[in-house]
Amino acid sequence: MANGDAKPAKASFPQFINGFGLQALIQLGKIANPATGETRRDLPAAKYSIDMLGIIQEKTKGNLAPDEEENLAGILRDLRLAYVEADRREKEPPPAAPPAGQASEPGAPA
Repeated sequence: MANGDAKPAKASFPQFINGFGLQALIQLGKIANPATGETRRDLPAAKYSIDMLGIIQEKTKGNLAPDEEENLAGILRDLRLAYVEADRREKEPPPAAPPAGQASEPGAPA
């Protein structure tokens, strides 16, 4: 079969969840957007994607296979931690530049 004739993969819950996870990683700036090759952070969009996964977790509670529940919980845990980390980094002030005429490192020539 030629590449153009390949059948798409069968849709599944893990693929659906992983798709949201991948989207959130792109929005967190953790990986490059495969369509553009650019790495860009969009925290409001990442929060929305993570919140959507949280809603899916809430609404499917008791209806998933154990491995599906674990996969979803693990993805959410990792994304939430990555979001908090990215949000904290974005709120940190940039390091102060040394005053003009002073060395940036102790012991370095001015």
